Amino acid sequence: MDNPLVIPVFIPHSGCPHQCAFCNQSIITSQANPLPSSREIDEIIGQYLGYKADRSRVELAFFGGNFLGLPDRDIVCLLEKIRPYIENQTIHGIRCSTRPDTITEQKLDLIAPYGVSLVELGVQSMTDVVLKRANRGHNSFQTRVAVSLLKARQIQVGVQVMTGLPGDTKDQLLHSTRQVASLEPDIARIYPLMVLKGSLLAQWYKEGSYIPLGLDQSVHLVKEMFKIFEQANVRVVRMGLQASEMMEDKTLVLAGPWHPAFGHLVLSVLVYDQVCEKLAIFLKLFREDRVQHLLLGVHPRFESRLRGDKNSNLEKLGNAYPEIIFSVQTNDRLMHGEVDIKKGVL
Repeated sequence: MDNPLVIPVFIPHSGCPHQCAFCNQSIITSQANPLPSSREIDEIIGQYLGYKADRSRVELAFFGGNFLGLPDRDIVCLLEKIRPYIENQTIHGIRCSTRPDTITEQKLDLIAPYGVSLVELGVQSMTDVVLKRANRGHNSFQTRVAVSLLKARQIQVGVQVMTGLPGDTKDQLLHSTRQVASLEPDIARIYPLMVLKGSLLAQWYKEGSYIPLGLDQSVHLVKEMFKIFEQANVRVVRMGLQASEMMEDKTLVLAGPWHPAFGHLVLSVLVYDQVCEKLAIFLKLFREDRVQHLLLGVHPRFESRLRGDKNSNLEKLGNAYPEIIFSVQTNDRLMHGEVDIKKGVL
């Protein structure tokens, strides 16, 4: 799948039959009006087209609400606003996010003429007791049906899953992730659960009946989820919530494993694990020699992942192997993500 320019148009909390325990969409999107006007959509499109650069494909995405849960007239109205851009090839496809239980043959017939190319499903979990606890209002069977219906229409499928849901456990989470991956979606997003002001979860948090994940714990879990998706050839396009002023506002985001570069933390831990595995093998080969200095080679684009947040990976390696000095050496001949280890000279 190419990496297109995606133009986001938010429809906060629109089309949702009820509010999930963790949800406060009006805060998430910082918008009060549920449906954007034609003028607002035109302005958003004009703004984002300035970021196109050399990308050949542009898609518009209706995010933030339950798009196919809207009344049919509103769905058609929004899609009709985009039709001219599709017809003149300014925009090449439309994405939307929606709940699994809104995917029906009738809804897919409704959107068929408008160039909807990808539908992202708010799966969150495939563990039914966890879905019920979170007031999701759908179950894992409906997710399976939704994916099947979309694939039958040759519409690409995205999945959104969460860590830290009330009542979830590590074993349940990873089993759920394997089930999602087995559905062979095209892309996946992984979101750690945050406690938002005005949500039912905020009430549980204040009462002490819900304890959010810590940052390190969440990073570890998302790392394991990422590996499951990667092994299934499912591309993870986001880990963590988008950085914004709202996410830094502690009066709105009350608790949770927030970090502005959450995805980078996960990818850095993955690289650290790779280095440790290679290092164990490397040191066995030189167990008769005293190793004092090691060069860690990496492609320049991946240097920051190797170093870790604020050089945390190098610090951890130094603590684990205090007798060895570690240095980073960039090499653009190495494959992306590959780490090479060799002896250095002091």
